[in-house]
Amino acid sequence: MSVHGLTLGDVLGEHRRGRPLGVAAVDAHVRLTYPQLDERVNRLANALARDGLAPGDRVLWLGRNSFRVLELLLAGARLGAIFSPANWRQSADELAFVLDDLTPEVVVFEESASVDEARARSSATARWVRSGEEYEAYVRGAPAAEPAVDVSPADPVLALYTAAFDGRPVAALLSHSALIAHAMTMLHIRQMEDGFTFLDCGPLFHVGTMMFCLATFQIGGTNVFTPAYEPKEVCRLIEAERCAQAFLFGPMIDQLVEANSGGTYDLSSLRFVSHSPEWDAMITVDDSPWCASKMGGYGQTEAGGMLTFLGLGRGGQGHAGRPSPLVHVRILDAAGAELPPGETGEICARGQSLFSGYWNRPELNEAKAAGGWHHTGDLGRREADGTLTFIGPKLRMIKSASENIYPAEVERALRSHGAVADAAVIGVPDPRWGQNVKAIIVLREGASTPAEEIIEHVRSEIASYKKPRHVEFAESIPKKGHVPDYDALDAAYGGGGYPGA
Repeated sequence: MSVHGLTLGDVLGEHRRGRPLGVAAVDAHVRLTYPQLDERVNRLANALARDGLAPGDRVLWLGRNSFRVLELLLAGARLGAIFSPANWRQSADELAFVLDDLTPEVVVFEESASVDEARARSSATARWVRSGEEYEAYVRGAPAAEPAVDVSPADPVLALYTAAFDGRPVAALLSHSALIAHAMTMLHIRQMEDGFTFLDCGPLFHVGTMMFCLATFQIGGTNVFTPAYEPKEVCRLIEAERCAQAFLFGPMIDQLVEANSGGTYDLSSLRFVSHSPEWDAMITVDDSPWCASKMGGYGQTEAGGMLTFLGLGRGGQGHAGRPSPLVHVRILDAAGAELPPGETGEICARGQSLFSGYWNRPELNEAKAAGGWHHTGDLGRREADGTLTFIGPKLRMIKSASENIYPAEVERALRSHGAVADAAVIGVPDPRWGQNVKAIIVLREGASTPAEEIIEHVRSEIASYKKPRHVEFAESIPKKGHVPDYDALDAAYGGGGYPGA
């Protein structure tokens, strides 16, 4: 063990000593101090080790938000293992893919039809532990001593599935060091102080929620967990737990305003972004660089969350601000040469919060790390004042609300319908959600099927939020080489509103 090393398990151990009365996690009737969380994490780690979990092995969570997500991450951290919270909204086919791809040694799950079907479809062998009383017995049945495992801060500890560039997602691996570095940057930009309380009402399989969960943990604050976003319950929890921050964006805020229209709940503890006169009157408008800049910047899962922050470039020419103090960003051309200000190229980065590569994707990892830089797959531009502008993905992406939707993934699901000969997907502007998905379909000769059936088919194959809201039938799909000509499709079918546009 190096004198300079620091892992997530070390952070928890320090909080146990330094914050013996501090509340680490709240989840319905569960309220854990840091010493209590530390003991449970040790017991869980010993239970996992008893089932054969070793350094580098994987643990998978199949369920909604829960304090158990943080426990499992920290237990994996104590063993040098890798924890992955899967997107519980995925279809059985998608969940089966994750099981076969990640090959976890242990799966902790909440019961659902999709999970049952995925388990039956998957060839992966694992120890399955049902969330609830079975999980609690699993934790209680193991000793409370901290496992004697030498864990390197450079070891990957968290795997988040992302970037379905080829129609299937990949798991980005984030190390202890990367997560701690990103958390420290978030602490600075958000100006998080002692006693900070975060409401985990966004999905914890999403880096946007996870990065705040871990920053709150890093400072020894309180994470309040709720299974999923429900406006009245979010209002109640903000008041009851005096939450200072939550995972919220425009439409969610509008729903909270409506849910609290009679002033039933006191939301003044929430120090958040200005949004509307009604919202601003309910909360405390925050003046930290993070909130004052509208929580802006450029990020991706592979950067641990945010790579650049508007809070570090307020008033600048670039729409994405400046990089985190712990990373370097360059705009490179196709040959790997840096481009001068004003020219568009690929956003490339390296630094302490960058990921360790994708799970089991050696060829992709080699390409992504070419020249010693992480190639984000996104286009950007350095402005004359040094700030950065995000242009958009090199491979097209649709963004509906806070969710990234990759056309290749939806197109794969569309083409699996027996009546579909070819398909392409574009994003169309939506005033509420940013974009909606539109599918352009070529039917097989002699086939006939209504748009509603195609939409329902996609919903059965992948997560519901990825399904098309609109379907157009066409004689053919214009192509550039072997891929759809998305520019031509946008022009013909009303596409637009892409991220960065």
